[in-house]
Amino acid sequence: MKQRSVWESFIEKVIFIGGISGIVFLFLIFAFLFKESFLFFFQYPWKDFFGGTQWYPTSEPPRFGLLPLLAGSLVVTLGAIAISVPLGIACAIYISEVAPPWVREIFKPLMELIAAIPSVVLGFIGLVVLVPFLKQVFNLPTGLSALAGSITLAFMALPTITSISEDALTVLPREYKEASLALGATHWQTIYHILLPAAKSGIIAAIMLGLGRAIGETMAVLMVTGNAAIIPYSFLQPVRTMTATIAIEMGEIVRGGLHYRALFAIGLFLFIITFTVNLIADWVIQRQKRVSG
Repeated sequence: MKQRSVWESFIEKVIFIGGISGIVFLFLIFAFLFKESFLFFFQYPWKDFFGGTQWYPTSEPPRFGLLPLLAGSLVVTLGAIAISVPLGIACAIYISEVAPPWVREIFKPLMELIAAIPSVVLGFIGLVVLVPFLKQVFNLPTGLSALAGSITLAFMALPTITSISEDALTVLPREYKEASLALGATHWQTIYHILLPAAKSGIIAAIMLGLGRAIGETMAVLMVTGNAAIIPYSFLQPVRTMTATIAIEMGEIVRGGLHYRALFAIGLFLFIITFTVNLIADWVIQRQKRVSG
Protein backbone atom coordinates (compact mmCIF):
# COMPACT_ATOMS: atom_id res chain seq x y z
CA MET A 1 0.00 0.00 0.00
CA LYS A 2 2.84 2.34 0.86
CA GLN A 3 4.62 1.62 -2.42
CA ARG A 4 1.40 2.35 -4.32
CA SER A 5 0.99 5.65 -2.45
CA VAL A 6 4.56 6.69 -3.35
CA TRP A 7 3.95 5.79 -7.01
CA GLU A 8 0.70 7.76 -7.13
CA SER A 9 2.41 10.74 -5.53
CA PHE A 10 5.17 10.56 -8.16
CA ILE A 11 2.63 10.43 -11.01
CA GLU A 12 0.75 13.42 -9.57
CA LYS A 13 3.96 15.45 -9.43
CA VAL A 14 4.87 14.53 -13.00
CA ILE A 15 1.41 15.58 -14.20
CA PHE A 16 1.66 18.83 -12.22
CA ILE A 17 5.09 19.61 -13.68
CA GLY A 18 3.78 18.86 -17.18
CA GLY A 19 0.84 21.21 -16.72
CA ILE A 20 2.98 24.01 -15.31
CA SER A 21 5.55 23.53 -18.10
CA GLY A 22 2.85 24.01 -20.73
CA ILE A 23 1.78 27.29 -19.13
CA VAL A 24 5.39 28.47 -18.83
CA PHE A 25 6.19 27.62 -22.46
CA LEU A 26 3.05 29.44 -23.60
CA PHE A 27 4.05 32.52 -21.59
CA LEU A 28 7.61 32.42 -22.96
CA ILE A 29 6.33 32.22 -26.55
CA PHE A 30 4.08 35.20 -25.96
CA ALA A 31 6.89 37.16 -24.25
CA PHE A 32 9.29 36.48 -27.13
CA LEU A 33 6.73 37.53 -29.74
CA PHE A 34 5.81 40.61 -27.72
CA LYS A 35 9.46 41.65 -27.33
CA GLU A 36 10.23 41.55 -31.06
CA SER A 37 6.87 43.14 -31.93
CA PHE A 38 7.42 45.97 -29.45
CA LEU A 39 10.75 46.76 -31.09
CA PHE A 40 9.04 46.78 -34.49
CA PHE A 41 6.31 49.20 -33.40
CA PHE A 42 9.00 51.37 -31.84
CA GLN A 43 10.45 51.80 -35.36
CA TYR A 44 7.32 51.56 -37.53
CA PRO A 45 3.96 53.35 -36.91
CA TRP A 46 1.34 50.90 -35.69
CA LYS A 47 -1.36 52.76 -37.64
CA ASP A 48 0.51 52.14 -40.89
CA PHE A 49 0.90 48.48 -39.98
CA PHE A 50 -2.72 47.73 -39.06
CA GLY A 51 -4.23 50.14 -41.61
CA GLY A 52 -1.80 49.76 -44.49
CA THR A 53 -2.99 48.19 -47.74
CA GLN A 54 0.43 47.36 -49.21
CA TRP A 55 2.96 44.73 -48.17
CA TYR A 56 6.19 45.69 -49.93
CA PRO A 57 9.01 44.93 -47.47
CA THR A 58 11.76 45.46 -50.08
CA SER A 59 10.55 48.84 -51.38
CA GLU A 60 12.13 52.12 -50.37
CA PRO A 61 10.82 52.97 -47.87
CA PRO A 62 9.49 49.52 -46.91
CA ARG A 63 5.73 49.15 -46.49
CA PHE A 64 4.33 46.70 -43.98
CA GLY A 65 0.56 46.90 -44.37
CA LEU A 66 -1.24 44.04 -42.64
CA LEU A 67 -4.63 44.44 -44.36
CA PRO A 68 -3.87 42.38 -47.53
CA LEU A 69 -2.56 39.50 -45.41
CA LEU A 70 -5.42 39.74 -42.93
CA ALA A 71 -7.97 39.88 -45.75
CA GLY A 72 -6.40 36.85 -47.41
CA SER A 73 -6.52 34.87 -44.16
CA LEU A 74 -10.12 35.87 -43.48
CA VAL A 75 -11.35 35.06 -47.00
CA VAL A 76 -9.71 31.64 -47.04
CA THR A 77 -10.80 30.82 -43.48
CA LEU A 78 -14.41 31.97 -43.89
CA GLY A 79 -14.67 30.06 -47.16
CA ALA A 80 -13.34 26.93 -45.45
CA ILE A 81 -15.81 27.28 -42.58
CA ALA A 82 -18.71 27.86 -45.00
CA ILE A 83 -17.87 24.55 -46.68
CA SER A 84 -16.84 22.43 -43.69
CA VAL A 85 -19.53 23.41 -41.15
CA PRO A 86 -22.60 22.09 -43.06
CA LEU A 87 -20.71 18.98 -44.14
CA GLY A 88 -19.26 18.39 -40.67
CA ILE A 89 -22.60 18.73 -38.88
CA ALA A 90 -24.30 16.52 -41.48
CA CYS A 91 -21.62 13.85 -41.02
CA ALA A 92 -21.96 14.09 -37.23
CA ILE A 93 -25.74 13.62 -37.45
CA TYR A 94 -25.32 10.65 -39.77
CA ILE A 95 -22.72 8.95 -37.56
CA SER A 96 -24.54 9.50 -34.27
CA GLU A 97 -28.21 9.12 -35.28
CA VAL A 98 -28.62 7.50 -38.69
CA ALA A 99 -25.77 5.12 -39.46
CA PRO A 100 -25.98 1.46 -38.40
CA PRO A 101 -23.57 0.46 -35.60
CA TRP A 102 -21.13 -1.27 -37.98
CA VAL A 103 -20.97 1.81 -40.20
CA ARG A 104 -20.44 4.04 -37.16
CA GLU A 105 -17.52 1.85 -36.03
CA ILE A 106 -15.85 2.40 -39.40
CA PHE A 107 -16.69 6.04 -40.09
CA LYS A 108 -15.72 7.52 -36.71
CA PRO A 109 -12.10 6.19 -36.66
CA LEU A 110 -11.76 6.92 -40.37
CA MET A 111 -12.80 10.54 -39.87
CA GLU A 112 -10.29 10.94 -37.03
CA LEU A 113 -7.62 9.28 -39.17
CA ILE A 114 -8.09 11.93 -41.87
CA ALA A 115 -7.13 14.56 -39.28
CA ALA A 116 -3.70 12.90 -38.99
CA ILE A 117 -2.83 13.44 -42.66
CA PRO A 118 0.06 15.97 -42.85
CA SER A 119 -0.99 19.34 -44.20
CA VAL A 120 1.81 19.32 -46.78
CA VAL A 121 0.31 16.13 -48.28
CA LEU A 122 -3.12 17.76 -48.54
CA GLY A 123 -1.50 20.85 -50.04
CA PHE A 124 0.29 18.73 -52.64
CA ILE A 125 -2.96 16.95 -53.55
CA GLY A 126 -4.68 20.32 -53.86
CA LEU A 127 -1.86 21.62 -56.06
CA VAL A 128 -1.88 18.74 -58.54
CA VAL A 129 -5.63 17.93 -58.54
CA LEU A 130 -7.75 20.82 -57.28
CA VAL A 131 -5.85 23.76 -58.78
CA PRO A 132 -5.93 22.48 -62.40
CA PHE A 133 -9.61 21.55 -61.95
CA LEU A 134 -10.56 25.08 -60.80
CA LYS A 135 -8.50 26.61 -63.59
CA GLN A 136 -10.39 24.60 -66.19
CA VAL A 137 -13.87 24.99 -64.68
CA PHE A 138 -13.72 28.77 -64.15
CA ASN A 139 -11.41 29.50 -67.13
CA LEU A 140 -8.82 31.21 -64.92
CA PRO A 141 -5.25 32.26 -65.77
CA THR A 142 -4.23 30.19 -62.75
CA GLY A 143 -6.14 27.92 -60.41
CA LEU A 144 -4.09 29.16 -57.45
CA SER A 145 -6.77 31.12 -55.63
CA ALA A 146 -8.61 31.75 -52.39
CA LEU A 147 -11.19 29.15 -53.43
CA ALA A 148 -8.52 26.47 -53.72
CA GLY A 149 -7.26 27.40 -50.26
CA SER A 150 -10.78 27.36 -48.83
CA ILE A 151 -11.56 23.89 -50.19
CA THR A 152 -8.25 22.50 -48.96
CA LEU A 153 -8.70 23.98 -45.49
CA ALA A 154 -12.31 22.79 -45.39
CA PHE A 155 -11.08 19.22 -45.87
CA MET A 156 -8.61 19.75 -43.01
CA ALA A 157 -11.18 21.25 -40.63
CA LEU A 158 -13.89 18.71 -41.46
CA PRO A 159 -12.62 15.90 -39.16
CA THR A 160 -12.40 18.24 -36.16
CA ILE A 161 -15.91 19.63 -36.66
CA THR A 162 -17.39 16.19 -37.31
CA SER A 163 -15.73 14.44 -34.38
CA ILE A 164 -16.55 17.05 -31.72
CA SER A 165 -20.09 17.60 -33.01
CA GLU A 166 -20.70 13.85 -32.96
CA ASP A 167 -19.44 13.67 -29.38
CA ALA A 168 -21.76 16.54 -28.41
CA LEU A 169 -24.75 14.69 -29.89
CA THR A 170 -23.77 11.34 -28.38
CA VAL A 171 -23.45 12.56 -24.77
CA LEU A 172 -26.96 14.01 -24.72
CA PRO A 173 -29.31 12.19 -22.29
CA ARG A 174 -31.36 9.52 -24.03
CA GLU A 175 -34.48 10.95 -22.36
CA TYR A 176 -34.43 13.90 -24.79
CA LYS A 177 -34.84 11.64 -27.80
CA GLU A 178 -37.22 9.18 -26.12
CA ALA A 179 -39.53 11.92 -24.86
CA SER A 180 -39.70 13.55 -28.29
CA LEU A 181 -40.48 10.27 -30.05
CA ALA A 182 -43.06 9.40 -27.41
CA LEU A 183 -44.87 12.66 -28.12
CA GLY A 184 -45.22 11.72 -31.77
CA ALA A 185 -42.30 13.54 -33.38
CA THR A 186 -40.51 11.85 -36.26
CA HIS A 187 -36.84 10.95 -36.10
CA TRP A 188 -35.81 13.93 -38.24
CA GLN A 189 -38.04 16.31 -36.27
CA THR A 190 -36.37 15.08 -33.09
CA ILE A 191 -32.91 15.67 -34.55
CA TYR A 192 -33.72 19.17 -35.83
CA HIS A 193 -35.88 20.50 -32.98
CA ILE A 194 -34.47 18.66 -29.94
CA LEU A 195 -31.00 17.17 -30.38
CA LEU A 196 -29.29 19.92 -32.38
CA PRO A 197 -30.46 22.76 -30.07
CA ALA A 198 -29.47 20.71 -27.02
CA ALA A 199 -25.98 20.09 -28.45
CA LYS A 200 -25.61 23.68 -29.65
CA SER A 201 -22.76 24.56 -27.30
CA GLY A 202 -20.70 21.54 -28.34
CA ILE A 203 -21.33 22.19 -32.02
CA ILE A 204 -20.29 25.83 -31.63
CA ALA A 205 -17.12 24.66 -29.90
CA ALA A 206 -16.43 22.30 -32.80
CA ILE A 207 -16.83 25.16 -35.26
CA MET A 208 -14.49 27.38 -33.22
CA LEU A 209 -11.82 24.67 -33.07
CA GLY A 210 -12.18 24.10 -36.80
CA LEU A 211 -11.80 27.84 -37.30
CA GLY A 212 -8.64 27.82 -35.18
CA ARG A 213 -7.23 24.95 -37.24
CA ALA A 214 -8.00 26.74 -40.49
CA ILE A 215 -6.69 30.19 -39.60
CA GLY A 216 -3.42 28.80 -38.24
CA GLU A 217 -2.63 26.51 -41.18
CA THR A 218 0.53 27.27 -43.17
CA MET A 219 1.79 24.72 -45.70
CA ALA A 220 -1.48 23.83 -47.42
CA VAL A 221 -2.51 27.43 -48.08
CA LEU A 222 1.03 28.37 -49.07
CA MET A 223 0.92 25.77 -51.85
CA VAL A 224 -2.53 26.47 -53.36
CA THR A 225 -3.44 30.14 -52.85
CA GLY A 226 -0.97 31.86 -55.20
CA ASN A 227 0.63 34.05 -52.49
CA ALA A 228 -0.30 37.45 -53.94
CA ALA A 229 -0.33 40.11 -51.21
CA ILE A 230 -3.44 41.93 -52.42
CA ILE A 231 -6.86 42.63 -50.95
CA PRO A 232 -9.10 40.08 -52.71
CA TYR A 233 -12.50 40.97 -54.12
CA SER A 234 -13.32 37.44 -55.29
CA PHE A 235 -12.66 33.87 -54.19
CA LEU A 236 -11.12 33.29 -57.62
CA GLN A 237 -8.21 35.69 -56.98
CA PRO A 238 -4.81 34.67 -55.61
CA VAL A 239 -4.26 35.67 -51.99
CA ARG A 240 -1.58 35.49 -49.34
CA THR A 241 -2.29 34.59 -45.72
CA MET A 242 -0.47 35.74 -42.61
CA THR A 243 0.95 32.28 -41.92
CA ALA A 244 2.20 31.87 -45.49
CA THR A 245 3.93 35.25 -45.31
CA ILE A 246 5.89 34.22 -42.24
CA ALA A 247 6.85 30.88 -43.80
CA ILE A 248 7.93 32.42 -47.12
CA GLU A 249 9.89 35.41 -45.89
CA MET A 250 11.45 34.34 -42.59
CA GLY A 251 14.33 32.50 -44.24
CA GLU A 252 15.23 35.38 -46.57
CA ILE A 253 15.63 38.28 -44.16
CA VAL A 254 18.30 39.76 -41.92
CA ARG A 255 17.94 38.68 -38.31
CA GLY A 256 17.09 41.64 -36.09
CA GLY A 257 16.09 43.91 -38.98
CA LEU A 258 12.82 45.77 -39.44
CA HIS A 259 11.43 43.14 -41.81
CA TYR A 260 12.36 40.41 -39.32
CA ARG A 261 10.45 42.16 -36.55
CA ALA A 262 7.48 42.86 -38.83
CA LEU A 263 7.04 39.11 -39.25
CA PHE A 264 7.06 38.74 -35.48
CA ALA A 265 4.35 41.38 -35.27
CA ILE A 266 2.27 39.25 -37.65
CA GLY A 267 3.05 36.23 -35.50
CA LEU A 268 1.91 38.02 -32.33
CA PHE A 269 -1.34 39.12 -33.99
CA LEU A 270 -1.96 35.58 -35.23
CA PHE A 271 -1.10 34.14 -31.81
CA ILE A 272 -3.68 36.40 -30.15
CA ILE A 273 -6.35 35.43 -32.70
CA THR A 274 -5.81 31.67 -32.39
CA PHE A 275 -5.47 31.86 -28.60
CA THR A 276 -8.74 33.77 -28.34
CA VAL A 277 -10.54 31.33 -30.65
CA ASN A 278 -9.34 28.31 -28.68
CA LEU A 279 -10.13 30.00 -25.37
CA ILE A 280 -13.71 30.65 -26.49
CA ALA A 281 -14.01 27.07 -27.74
CA ASP A 282 -12.78 25.69 -24.41
CA TRP A 283 -15.24 27.86 -22.51
CA VAL A 284 -18.10 26.63 -24.70
CA ILE A 285 -17.05 22.98 -24.19
CA GLN A 286 -16.94 23.42 -20.41
CA ARG A 287 -20.37 25.05 -20.52
CA GLN A 288 -21.70 22.11 -22.53
CA LYS A 289 -20.35 19.67 -19.93
CA ARG A 290 -22.05 21.57 -17.10
CA VAL A 291 -25.37 21.60 -18.99
CA SER A 292 -25.12 17.89 -19.79
CA GLY A 293 -24.14 17.04 -16.23
